[in-house]
Amino acid sequence: MRGVLFDGTQVQVVDDLEVRDPGPGEVQVAISAAGLCHSDLSVVDGTIPFPVPVVLGHEGAGVVEAVGAGVTHVAPGDHVALSTLANCGTCAECDRGRPTMCRKAIGRPGRPFVRGGRPVFQFASNSAFAERTVVKAVQAVRIPKDIPMPSAALIGCGVLTGVGAVLNRARVDRGDSVLVIGTGGIGLNVIQGARIAGALRIVAVDANPAKEAMARQFGATDFLTSAEGVRDLLPTGVDHAFECVGRVELIRAAVDLLDRHGQAVLLGVPSATAEASFLVSSMFLDKAILGCRYGSSRPQRDIPLYAELYRQGRLFLDELVTETYPVEDFEKAVGDAEAGRVARGVLTF
Repeated sequence: MRGVLFDGTQVQVVDDLEVRDPGPGEVQVAISAAGLCHSDLSVVDGTIPFPVPVVLGHEGAGVVEAVGAGVTHVAPGDHVALSTLANCGTCAECDRGRPTMCRKAIGRPGRPFVRGGRPVFQFASNSAFAERTVVKAVQAVRIPKDIPMPSAALIGCGVLTGVGAVLNRARVDRGDSVLVIGTGGIGLNVIQGARIAGALRIVAVDANPAKEAMARQFGATDFLTSAEGVRDLLPTGVDHAFECVGRVELIRAAVDLLDRHGQAVLLGVPSATAEASFLVSSMFLDKAILGCRYGSSRPQRDIPLYAELYRQGRLFLDELVTETYPVEDFEKAVGDAEAGRVARGVLTF
């Protein structure tokens, strides 16, 4: 079968991958569509260290082909969106409703694929850039069949991360002010999450002025090409600042632009050794800096919620899909993403 493989040196679309059958508590999914996320590219450029060879992709949707023993919540033929959280479901963090904090949900990559007799790693417990993949049952979340697959694919990462950061981590409230630095796929979902939450002022910042129209479509009330203009709009600062780029100078800007009792939420991913600074004295006005993994999400709860918000016209998914590409056009999809020509490019099988 076809898939996108990174061997540590180059990325190539191969056609000789094999994937094993699902074991107990696992699901095999035929991938229909998968979003190209910056995290996939971060594996290639080394920002996210990962063992190789590895099948990339982690934002996908497809159709259940087979289930292992003990799986009852999905069945062959069901449409599912996939999460990356291979959480155990039984530890203290899972029991508290914090599956993103499960210590078994990250750092233990499996190898369900084989190529030329050699095992191949699975990225983010998912590997959606393959015609078929095997995931833990908890990662497969049933969705209505009337949601287009390219749109449904985006729920499993970009939407969970961006909207979840607003609703679950920051808990933005009605009338709050929100600053969103970076209006790529994650930033746009932060913007629409803030709109859904009832934020009164949503200021989007992106160096690319061409992104203004889409930012406003998703809910931005203001658009700037530099964070330096934020104080002109909101002199006392903002209630919530979301950094969605992963640059330390922008993290500092997010902290500096907070109002009293404000909070900066870090979503962009800089290099693993990056360090950021801030004025300690500014924190004594009840300000906070919050990390956020995967939107502090609970996928089995949040994915059906976001699917229903989409069906009601309140959550935008179709609008995020700027372009679809057959998997063979992976290089073109990467080029468009790196040039900022797409909100989200989606690979199809």
